[in-house]
Amino acid sequence: MTYFTENYFLDSFELIWSIILNVFFNIGIYYLVYYYLVPYFYLSNKYPEFILYALICFLVSSLFRILWEPAVFEMNFTPKGFHVSFLYNIYISQGIVILVASFLGITKDKFLIEQDVIDLGEEKEQLYLDLLKSKLNPHFLLNTLNNMYANSFTHSEKTSDSILQLSKLLQYIIYDSGKDKISLTQEFSSLKALAALYQLKYNDQLDIVFNIEDQDEFDIVEIPPSVFLTLFENALKHSAIGIEENSFIKLSCTIKNSDLFFEIVNSVAQNREYSAETNYKGLGNDAVIHILEKYYSGRFDFISEPQENNQYKMFLKIKIHG
Repeated sequence: MTYFTENYFLDSFELIWSIILNVFFNIGIYYLVYYYLVPYFYLSNKYPEFILYALICFLVSSLFRILWEPAVFEMNFTPKGFHVSFLYNIYISQGIVILVASFLGITKDKFLIEQDVIDLGEEKEQLYLDLLKSKLNPHFLLNTLNNMYANSFTHSEKTSDSILQLSKLLQYIIYDSGKDKISLTQEFSSLKALAALYQLKYNDQLDIVFNIEDQDEFDIVEIPPSVFLTLFENALKHSAIGIEENSFIKLSCTIKNSDLFFEIVNSVAQNREYSAETNYKGLGNDAVIHILEKYYSGRFDFISEPQENNQYKMFLKIKIHG
């Protein structure tokens, strides 16, 4: 714009210097608007002040150029209309500089805010998943330690078995639950360790049946940790196993045609006070569904509903190869 409007009344040497000086001058104006007016006024919701100071900046910068350019360069405005084109050049160029600086400053901040929201959302999501995957009944772990302590006085063989099973469970909590995915074999190992601790507590009188066929795929197929463990914990909680007579839990899992089938059928506590006595409010099915939606969106079926004869059934089907 400077070239096409000032080449009529400046020679080549003066025109080059005019362009250079105007570039540096407008860089200063740009930085003033971009780094000061936008952050301190527009982004602070002081819109009238921002418009006022932007207008003052436009008028002052334009007036400054109108005064100093003719004084520095001997401009000849004798031909008709040259002074008008000179004024147009100044007003338009200064307006463009201020508008571009304002637009880019505002859009950059909007982009950063949106990115921060996305990052915070992802961080919150990951923290929530970490919580779900690491949550295990603390009341049960404390009871297990208390039982081990009591058995240690009688030199019971249960003590060594309890330590072994608890170590497996703690290894799962400390190492495996922090991973993104673990093998089915690892997940079932934690389930069996948890069941074994319950059996030791009730002298192996619990009706807990694992119908898990040994399949080579169990070492290969991976799932998010704590999905099956959470469902098993919920079954332990609601079945009142070890408390009510005829309570039971039956768990089965198999893989067929790239589909993983996991099912738990358990009795339902007739006396609801038993659940309250555990002092544990499990994670529930919502937590499991939240994890499944993240890793298997549109590729899983989850059914959790009461059955006849005071029973409850949980069925999960996952298409492991999408």
